[in-house]
Amino acid sequence: MDLTQGTGKEKNDRAKKMMLWFGIISLLMGFAGWTSAYIVSSSREDWVKDLSLPSSFVFSTIVIIISSISYIMAKKAIKKDDRTKCTYWLLLTLALGVVFVLLQFNGFSQMVARGYYFTGPTSNIKMSYVFLIAAVHIVHVAAGLISLLVVLRNHLAKKYSSQEMLGLELGATFWHFLDILWVYLILFMYFVN
Repeated sequence: MDLTQGTGKEKNDRAKKMMLWFGIISLLMGFAGWTSAYIVSSSREDWVKDLSLPSSFVFSTIVIIISSISYIMAKKAIKKDDRTKCTYWLLLTLALGVVFVLLQFNGFSQMVARGYYFTGPTSNIKMSYVFLIAAVHIVHVAAGLISLLVVLRNHLAKKYSSQEMLGLELGATFWHFLDILWVYLILFMYFVN
């Protein structure tokens, strides 16, 4: 397929998709760097091997997986031009995204209650990485929530239909990436001691 062919709209849509994938690849490279540093640091003498992740992180993982399913349902609804169901699923996705962030902050509170801090005399390198990786992911989820609000606004303004759903597709792709990224990160932090 020749990427230079097509209408102006088709070219513009392809460019938007490509920009999203460039952004996702950039984010992957950043998280690959942090997880690589985590692995390298795990050989340090002061690395604590018997730390367990907060239970809120597990619950937040379940919530973000469900939020991806609700985004899929929103996409299916708009493909059928069912605006009411699409609105419902988008609002549910938004609510689940907020719950995810709240559970993450609760996870931070659980770590602090156990005496683990990001920095300071009672911190350790492993928990500093856990704080860093989770916090950076939360920042990206905040970006995902903003994109979801834009998708919701555009949906309510009737900009999406079964014939035109690029914005919703781009938002869903980013959201699913955040979901998959968190599942990878939680499994990584759980299994790499």
